[in-house]
Amino acid sequence: MYKRYSAICLQSVFLTRYKNSKLIILRIKDFVMRTPLVPLNTDDPKRKIYLKLENLQPIGSFKLRGACNAIKTLPPDAVKAGVCTASAGNFAQGLAWNAKQLSLPCHVVMPDHAPEAKIRPTVNMGATVVKVPFDQWWDVIVQRRYKDFDGAFIHPVSEPSVIAGNGTIGLEILDDLPEVDSIVVPYGGGGLSSGIALAAKGRKPDVKVYACEVDTSAALSAALKAGHPVKCQYTASFVDGMGSGEVLAEMWPLVKGVLDGSLVVSLQQVAAAVKLLAEANHVIAEGAGAASVAAALNGQAGEGNIVCVVSGGNIDLKKLIPILQGLVPT
Repeated sequence: MYKRYSAICLQSVFLTRYKNSKLIILRIKDFVMRTPLVPLNTDDPKRKIYLKLENLQPIGSFKLRGACNAIKTLPPDAVKAGVCTASAGNFAQGLAWNAKQLSLPCHVVMPDHAPEAKIRPTVNMGATVVKVPFDQWWDVIVQRRYKDFDGAFIHPVSEPSVIAGNGTIGLEILDDLPEVDSIVVPYGGGGLSSGIALAAKGRKPDVKVYACEVDTSAALSAALKAGHPVKCQYTASFVDGMGSGEVLAEMWPLVKGVLDGSLVVSLQQVAAAVKLLAEANHVIAEGAGAASVAAALNGQAGEGNIVCVVSGGNIDLKKLIPILQGLVPT
């Protein structure tokens, strides 16, 4: 079982500057798409909103990056029995996709509310999936193991190699838009937002990087207000790709240190953003992927050049259809 990483270890991922970051890009380039950065097709005199389209990755999510980097940094002996993880869906697909390319067994624990749009592709890529109640799933996240699985456990959030892979998104944003003022990133456990923040601030220290949460599961916002991680209410919703009942203890020092705050949006705002992305840019985003756009549109991210990370596009049609009709799915 992997040790719990200290904040110092986690922060060292990108503090070695761009030279080592380029090595990460080279490591994953044959497995991961360099996604486009495009303007959101809206008129706003105060801000220019851009979309970093991670929904275009082969699995429809940014999770491919961290999973790829993590597997490729493990020694061969560590993966003889395969790899395993706990995931609500997107990291499961990222790990399963990479494991399939490398002919490795893959095992995944998923919460019982995970959508079929994320379970089915994971199984189709050859992974073994076990569904458990949310509290039991979260305990696997915290303990970094599942009793019935062998193989190397790759943590979907706090594994440094996963954070490093996620951070390549920040490097691509700075390459394509050096004059970016702020970046808004959906927050699940902090692995994406902290990776992007470490990478982007290493190149441009004054860029603002905000986490984005939905008000039905805003653990980071609650922690920032309290000054330490606190338990908060988690309510399952169509925004299934992010949110939890508490900030992971090992992630708290890192996210507190590198993020510029958490922007909290409502389910209604997220649904409206999903609809807008489809209508204005012909982009299909899942709830978590559109949350960053919701925060930018309501002004929480400030003015100037704002990049919204559209983290994924794996949304069930039964949820997407009512959203396109102007409704909020249950």
